[in-house]
Amino acid sequence: MNILAVDTALSACSVAILLGDRAVVRSEPMPRGHAEALMPMLADALAEAGIGYGAIDRFAVTVGPGTFTGVRVGVAAVRGLALATGRPAVGVTTLEALAATARRREAVAMLVAMDARRDEIYAQTFSAEGEPTSRPRIRRLDDLVDGLADAGTAAGMAAGMAVVGSAAEMVADAARAAGRAMRVLGTDSAPDPLEIARIASERVPEGPVRPLYLRPPDAKPQAHAAIDRR
Repeated sequence: MNILAVDTALSACSVAILLGDRAVVRSEPMPRGHAEALMPMLADALAEAGIGYGAIDRFAVTVGPGTFTGVRVGVAAVRGLALATGRPAVGVTTLEALAATARRREAVAMLVAMDARRDEIYAQTFSAEGEPTSRPRIRRLDDLVDGLADAGTAAGMAAGMAVVGSAAEMVADAARAAGRAMRVLGTDSAPDPLEIARIASERVPEGPVRPLYLRPPDAKPQAHAAIDRR
């Protein structure tokens, strides 16, 4: 199966093409400008792979959480490519993609913590086997640290849990101040696009991909106007 994966949701513009045991990867740190960079990056990756869009069997894209504009850029591009080629598309959350990226370094129970600004954290916990043990959520830092000790978090997750993501050091410092040990596994601010492709290879497509929003957009609709949140 040939899979093309796209990530524009966070601090990079990334593309991966997985061709069996061969892969082509393009990635550039990019806080903004994803819309202008994505299509030339896709064309460059396809040229190196020696294939066209018609040879892709499945598309994948990070659907959030992340920047509102970045998520929309990636989702819109992949939905368009899937429609044009008649191939399925799969959505992958940035949290699970970051967990899979970190798990390549060390397979441990972990909290993925991404800086959501405004003193908030995008967070989700995963088992050592890579299975989610909580839902994606947005929490204030102190609430998140307090919640790790709750019985409702997965059993045994709070003790000695590793943390990864752009907010990892912030969370680990707060946890230590509260008397809870937490090891920083990495401060990744964007996932490896190859991990997005690998996740997509094992997932059953379920209709059009849609953005995952954990926070409403900053832009406010004009009076009597509606925002398309599809």
